[in-house]
Amino acid sequence: MRGKTVIITGGASGIGKAAAGLFADAGANLIISDIDKLQGDLLVEEIFSKGGIATFYKTDVANPQQMEALVQYAVDTYGKLDIAVNNAGIGGEQNTITEMSLEGWQKIISINLSSVFYGMKYQIAAMLKNGGGSVVNISSILGAVGFASSAGYSAAKHGIIGLTQTAALEYSAQNIRVNAVGPGFIYTPLLNALDAKMKNQLIAMHPIGRLGKSAEVAELILWLGSEKASFVTGSYYPIDGGYLSK
Repeated sequence: MRGKTVIITGGASGIGKAAAGLFADAGANLIISDIDKLQGDLLVEEIFSKGGIATFYKTDVANPQQMEALVQYAVDTYGKLDIAVNNAGIGGEQNTITEMSLEGWQKIISINLSSVFYGMKYQIAAMLKNGGGSVVNISSILGAVGFASSAGYSAAKHGIIGLTQTAALEYSAQNIRVNAVGPGFIYTPLLNALDAKMKNQLIAMHPIGRLGKSAEVAELILWLGSEKASFVTGSYYPIDGGYLSK
């Protein structure tokens, strides 16, 4: 990864933060994007303290102009873009379809799905100028199955897989790989709002008997971004403790 430029959206916490740590340890030049500037700046300081290279760029991923500006910032700062991890997302409103608000639906589609399209639109354009690159989109196990009261989330995560496969077909011949990761339920800030009963119910859904760790997902993201995965494109990789095997 030494000399590679990497953008990670939603990079200040959870899976994005874990991935940032691995890419930094591997020698990448990082652009950490998030709406949380305080946590983003703290992570940059942490990476620098360990000898890594990183900068923070505040971005609302649901805003296409800000996503374009993020990519331009990466190119202006490090001269190119090699790898992009589209990780930012929210849990969103949990309701049945008939009860879900229109605002709730639009918000989750904007942040979890449209943002990935905006990201790839500008990231891939920059990578083409650089002769290739790798995009890793963070979907979910709910990109493969439904989940009651999560219509918006599930629809968005299904959509990410379709976008990933389409982009892979369009750009693989130009040395750009595009893949998706489907985490199961992972210990991240998104789960902090759940009570102990709900967390235990989620654990029971995973045959491995526990929830996942951000660091475990980050290892897969790092591999997909690297040249070790040079023949991998258009793929969807669940990392779910057996959830989808039921």
